Amino acid sequence: MSSEIACHGCDLLVNIGGLQDGESASCPRCGQFLTRYREDAFSRTLAYTIAAIILLILANSYSFLSFAANGLENAITLLETPAALWEYEVYSAAVIVAAFILAIPAAVLAMLLALCVPLSRGIYLPWLSSLAKGVFLSQNWAMVEVFIIGVIVSLVKIAEMADVSLGISFWAYAAFALCFTLAVSSLDRYQCWETLEDLERA
Repeated sequence: MSSEIACHGCDLLVNIGGLQDGESASCPRCGQFLTRYREDAFSRTLAYTIAAIILLILANSYSFLSFAANGLENAITLLETPAALWEYEVYSAAVIVAAFILAIPAAVLAMLLALCVPLSRGIYLPWLSSLAKGVFLSQNWAMVEVFIIGVIVSLVKIAEMADVSLGISFWAYAAFALCFTLAVSSLDRYQCWETLEDLERA
């Protein structure tokens, strides 16, 4: 990695040339986190990404929640959630749920996979820079952890009116949220760009 990086908070040039594996750097003036160097950064991100993809597939393959009240029982899958909202003519909420809970996270994982496979092997491809920009721009629009928190809060209220059973999909999506967060957070922006520049010059 190059020896200097400009702080995003105060523009101070900080020397990070001596970072070892696992060490991080913060701005000495404003305390802004700058970077964390890992020798296996891309392999680590790739592992979390593959795990998240598998868990997302599982989350969409089984029942998410089931409700039982007054002798009636109903179950819903993750994919049926936006469809149910659409059926009740809550179109904006249906689009938001489908986009931020399913489509965007899946797209981010696909881009991470396409980005980290060549980077972990030291292969440069002309479109990797555009792909990296896409990852860093879109990752903030994936709200998987917000969805899980919202579901848990809703369950507290629903449990007073009906018997609620959590399906395999719920636990798979909760684990997916964890792996997704780890995959996104383990991809260091500075190390990614430095690696891309080094591979392009090679």
